[in-house]
Amino acid sequence: MSAEPIMEPVMTQQDVPQQDPIDLLIAIEKASATPIRPEYVEGMAIVPPAPNDNHNDGSGELFFQFRVAGHRLVGMGNGYRAAHKDGITMSLLIPDFYVRRRRPSELDESYRRTHKGWYPIDMIALVGEVTSTNHETDTGPKLRAYAAAGVPVYVLINRNTKTAHCYTTPVLPGDDPTEAFYDAESKVDLGEPLPLPAPYPTLDTTPFLES
Repeated sequence: MSAEPIMEPVMTQQDVPQQDPIDLLIAIEKASATPIRPEYVEGMAIVPPAPNDNHNDGSGELFFQFRVAGHRLVGMGNGYRAAHKDGITMSLLIPDFYVRRRRPSELDESYRRTHKGWYPIDMIALVGEVTSTNHETDTGPKLRAYAAAGVPVYVLINRNTKTAHCYTTPVLPGDDPTEAFYDAESKVDLGEPLPLPAPYPTLDTTPFLES
């Protein structure tokens, strides 16, 4: 999401007893004196501080561009869960924006209740992140997490390098999600249009020139 994250390691599968990452994030939220939205990526709980105005304004502009292009299922704010083959939580992610494949079905809502507020990540067709000082998280662990979960398109606005990226063709070469990657990438400087694969619009990235 935005600024310098606080990270907390979670017990590995070899540790006994193993703490469900969802319960860890709930505990972190309850312990915080201010509202937070923690996430879980590659065995770490990440607590990003509140994003600044440029981050929110730019994310809102991208949301609007998808809506204008007819993508009614674009959204912001929902949390999504990806799981390993054995059903153990792999990642818990709150994208800055996303395009869903579908509105939540009764099965999706049942999943959300079972997993304490997290929807299944297979609802997502396109996901987007906007960096701040946590650019390493969005360009590393989160990129790999989305690829491991099979999210087809990852849009990244990297305000650190002043570039915009569209990643496609997720690849998970084995069982280790930290080895996942996207096989194709388009990249432009901020201020230039970022082409996305059909049926998505070309994005205007000029809202991020003012940081």
